[in-house]
Amino acid sequence: MKIPIIIPAYEPDERFIELLSALVVEDNYIVVIDDGSGEKYRPLFDQVNEIIDGKGVLLRHEVNKGKGRALKTAFRYVLNSIPDAIGAVTADSDGQHTKDCIMAVCAGLEKHPNSLILGVRHFDEEDIPWKSRFGNTLTLKVMKIVSGLSISDTQTGLRGIPRKFMEELLNVEGERYEYETRMLLETVNKYSIVEVPIKTIYDSKENHQTHFHPFRDSFKIYKVLFERFFRFVFSSFSSFIIDIVLFYLLCIILKPWNSSFYAAAATVIARIASATCNYSFNYIFVFRSKEKKLISAGKYLALAVVQMGCSALLVTLAIHVFPYINESILKMIVDTALFFVSYQIQKRFVFGGIRHA
Repeated sequence: MKIPIIIPAYEPDERFIELLSALVVEDNYIVVIDDGSGEKYRPLFDQVNEIIDGKGVLLRHEVNKGKGRALKTAFRYVLNSIPDAIGAVTADSDGQHTKDCIMAVCAGLEKHPNSLILGVRHFDEEDIPWKSRFGNTLTLKVMKIVSGLSISDTQTGLRGIPRKFMEELLNVEGERYEYETRMLLETVNKYSIVEVPIKTIYDSKENHQTHFHPFRDSFKIYKVLFERFFRFVFSSFSSFIIDIVLFYLLCIILKPWNSSFYAAAATVIARIASATCNYSFNYIFVFRSKEKKLISAGKYLALAVVQMGCSALLVTLAIHVFPYINESILKMIVDTALFFVSYQIQKRFVFGGIRHA
């Protein structure tokens, strides 16, 4: 099966030449993207052209646009120029991926043509830089919390991407390293993830060159990771405002008709309206659910009832255990905890489970 190998390159060194020289002996098409490396690196890319001549193509960005943009350029080329490709494998140019590791991911994509294949490294080895070990551990824990994805290596650039997924990824936001994080999040409820163990390679500090900016790029990555949760917060706050405003208006309307039960009626009607809005916001914008609406609505209703009961029970218990703390403060603490629990339940069960191989 046709599986081109995509390698974005920005100011690469001789290790890139060594990798290409090893790859051309295999029967794969190689797509190299010079992401605006500049005139200084023109001789190296002339050498690249000679190596992949007849077995690949060199695409160029006149200025550096970022890894995400380079990948999109390559995806578009593959989709338009290689119609028999079942997908593509992306690899890095900095020497962290060997020919054997790349071919192992190619084999994984051939075996699972409808899954995202990740070439995952082991971060428990002694020679792994502590910053890399800490960064990956933190990111995978955050990713599991906010999206439900449980994977071993969130930062790997060695990936096998199905053709259909490449088409979808052309419309995904992200120009730099955060694009690869968005790629992982885009698999939720769409594609399973298959992990292929690969060799962990880290050169010494003197030899290893990286264009990853710790603060700028990390900020963008974590911004992507928390986007869904922030949308959930906004959805909940908006529903709260709708509930309060409707309650106020309904009280004005209903009070002249029934002075005894107008507040109760206003509460019920406002809560139904705000809950309907909250469900719609969460279904469409927060979780972008693929679950059937009738099923997810039933789950949402059941969760709302259970959450209300838990709130009443836990607040009552808290009042007896902490009688010296104001009831409103206890309710705020309980409801805040239930808010985070509700987010996890809605993400995992109400709006569709997460498929992960």
